Amino acid sequence: VEMHPAKYIWALRALIYKPFFRHIGNMSYIGKPCFIEGCKRISIGKRTRIFPGIRMEAIGTGEISIGDNCAIEQNVHIISQNNVLHIGSNTTISANVFIADIDHDYRDIFKGVTGQPLIEKETFVGEGCFIGYGASILPGTVLGNHCIVGSNTVLKGKYPDNSVIVGAPGKIVKQYDNNTQEWVVK
Repeated sequence: VEMHPAKYIWALRALIYKPFFRHIGNMSYIGKPCFIEGCKRISIGKRTRIFPGIRMEAIGTGEISIGDNCAIEQNVHIISQNNVLHIGSNTTISANVFIADIDHDYRDIFKGVTGQPLIEKETFVGEGCFIGYGASILPGTVLGNHCIVGSNTVLKGKYPDNSVIVGAPGKIVKQYDNNTQEWVVK
């Protein structure tokens, strides 16, 4: 399998970024980013492929931890403030996905949303997950291992291992039963 010529530049970019990040594993590459804040609090595992347009924000004491052998497609936005936002190894994140552990509160109706305080809730994506195009993973979401998230799904809450989740709000439509070793439609 030949590597596309642009990916050599992306691999070089990862080497140049390495001293500025907490960690970038071997054989990882990063396409031209849109915006990166808090590099020293961002860890990227080995053999992780990040395509152009990534926006990663580790704000305050927030951390972003991306496991080994992940694929993150174009225009993905990941934001963490004062928590560790973890993305497990062997996870694929399709284009135009949003993952956050912060949201704006909206209690004072006389202030705009951006003038409101931020609400922080730990967000976690398990290992071996597939996140479909345009999905949103909202603050406080805990996604188990080996989950499949459909395109444009909006996740908020806890989802067990081996679930297929679709819709807005995200609902489990299928789950693997370890006892019967079969998929069960919900």
